[in-house]
Amino acid sequence: MDPRQQGSNDNDYTEVGDYLYSYGQESLRLRRPSSQGSNRNYPHFKWNPAATEEEEVEDEVDGYRESGEEPREIHTIPLPMALKRAVRQVQEMQVPVLSSRMTSWKQRKRKTLKKIKNNTREFLNLFMLWRKSLQQIGGNFGGGVQSYFLFLRFLVVLNFVSFLLIAGFVFIPSVVFRSLDSISANNTGPEECMKYDPNPQVLVAFYYYILDFLSGTGYMESSYLFYGYYNSTLVGDNNFSYNIPLAYLFTAVFYFAFCFICILARMGTAARVAVATGGGVVGNYSMIVFTGWDYGCLGDQATKLKQRNIHYRLQVDLEEQLMKQKAAALTFCQKIILYSLRIFMGFVALGLIVAACFGIFAATVFSQGKSGQSGILGLIFEYLPSIVITAGNFLVPLLCDQIALLERYPPSTTVILALLRAVFLRLVSLGVLLFTLWGQITCQVDRNKCDVCQYNHEEYPCWETRIGQEMYKLTLFDLIVTIAVLALVEFPRRMVVDNWSNMLTRWVGRQEFVVSANVLGLVYGQTVVWMGALFCPLLPVINTAKFVILFYCKKVTLFNNCRPAHKTFRSTTSTFVFLVVLLFGWGMATLVMIYSVAEIQPSMGCGPFRFFPYMWAIVPMSFERLSGVTQEFLFFIGSQAFSIPLFALSCVVMGYFVALAAVYGKSVTLLRAQLKQESHDKQFLVKQIENLSRQLQIPTRDFP
Repeated sequence: MDPRQQGSNDNDYTEVGDYLYSYGQESLRLRRPSSQGSNRNYPHFKWNPAATEEEEVEDEVDGYRESGEEPREIHTIPLPMALKRAVRQVQEMQVPVLSSRMTSWKQRKRKTLKKIKNNTREFLNLFMLWRKSLQQIGGNFGGGVQSYFLFLRFLVVLNFVSFLLIAGFVFIPSVVFRSLDSISANNTGPEECMKYDPNPQVLVAFYYYILDFLSGTGYMESSYLFYGYYNSTLVGDNNFSYNIPLAYLFTAVFYFAFCFICILARMGTAARVAVATGGGVVGNYSMIVFTGWDYGCLGDQATKLKQRNIHYRLQVDLEEQLMKQKAAALTFCQKIILYSLRIFMGFVALGLIVAACFGIFAATVFSQGKSGQSGILGLIFEYLPSIVITAGNFLVPLLCDQIALLERYPPSTTVILALLRAVFLRLVSLGVLLFTLWGQITCQVDRNKCDVCQYNHEEYPCWETRIGQEMYKLTLFDLIVTIAVLALVEFPRRMVVDNWSNMLTRWVGRQEFVVSANVLGLVYGQTVVWMGALFCPLLPVINTAKFVILFYCKKVTLFNNCRPAHKTFRSTTSTFVFLVVLLFGWGMATLVMIYSVAEIQPSMGCGPFRFFPYMWAIVPMSFERLSGVTQEFLFFIGSQAFSIPLFALSCVVMGYFVALAAVYGKSVTLLRAQLKQESHDKQFLVKQIENLSRQLQIPTRDFP
């Protein structure tokens, strides 16, 4: 090569570099903050090519020493790994020569506590329920399917802890105090209202015990499983007293409050993840690319599972982006047609839900009219509302899924909309069932039946137990249907599809694991438990066993009978939506409890509240037995002198957090704008390089 040509090329490269350097410095100066105090938490280095790594590290440590601030955590500083190790070594060498022993002690204490915290977390992870199974599910079927099983695990733990609460304050004291001398309130009600004998002493065939187990009657009704077996007793002496009715009511209230707090806490965790991703594809894509890999994966199997998990998450984002591009390309007339079609299909779906609710109402009325039947036919009549509810919950969502295909929503929106429609159907179906039962209990049709006892004592001598039996049958029937579908539908379908190849089997194919329908089943089952917990106190432990069995059944069918879904959705928002839907079920169950406690006359022949006009009456009666000091304190808690300052303080604290959230929101917005500006700067620089290269005929290469 000619030396003159080589020198010319070197000068050309120098001109390009000077231009880019000057542009970059100008761009950085324009974005440089004016306050030096805002940079005190960021590392400062001498970006001198001649400076060594050790000098930069010393400048970093000296900067913190001069400012009088504690050094930042190494992992939060944007530095190369080699430089981070050097900073760590320098900090460890200079710990003994710190100016203050207190500072040295604080650093050692902070490191020790952090190490203990990490070790404890790793130890507890070893006992985490279904940890390896959840990892396999997420790797093979994506985060959306994994979120369903995480949700199921949360409900298992919630029900088990709730059972411990109920057992500690109601079940165990009732068992212990039942054999002791207790004080019962005097009976002042009519004699005909006291007739209640759930388990007559007669000889029956063996299969009747199975029927009693399935229907909750007979020996099942005469057990601690249902409300009617608990007594209105007060155990006490000079040193100890225990009020079973008061404990029963307050345990139910605390049970609902505990579930509400757990749901809100988990919703906060899920909301933080959704906010961190920005609620959109770009933020989620950035998290997957830069923070999605788990460096704790050991072995080929774990690595492949994590790769599949990331693959499905990226697939969801690409599908969402493609649907948005298609929606943006529609003309004005096409948008009008699409929105009109969606509105019409929404009314069609609503009509299907109304028809299903009418069928549940008719089945409940017919079933209660045939409640005197015995044998297999009587069992069918008793399970008729459960059968109709299950059939409606199966058929209507299938029709709504076909309607959703015509609405052409994005995948995540389709899943959420199907979930909301199905949860509305299931919650309304439970509401229709309870409304029908309450209508017959309170004699809405024939008021003459309620003149004596204020409730229909002829057909419902212990109406609380009857409602508990309905919730028990719904829970049990849901589990039976799940196992039956697994054994009689899903496994035969997989065997036919795998071993018989024709056009029909290829069109049917293996089934997909529909997340929305399965999550709705969990919400439905948990709502049934909440509605029946007041009348069937041990229903949470039954639901715990049911969910454990359900987990293994769903896992078996997922790995053996299902294929990965063609349309997946993001798990960052799905977890939050699942909890919102669960909160709807909790709210409906809370309304049921409030109405039962405050409005309906308790049964006079059974239960701990048999001698009270309504369940809440035990609270003012127990309040009158308290000491004068305690009563004055509780009066002060409920007075304006305490409630108004508390309300003002709550408003101040809430305003502070709202302002703090607004500041954080603005900071996030500025950071996103800065990232966008950085990308624009990079694109502009690349274009300038290409233009100058063409003008100066410099060989080009691809820039990242």
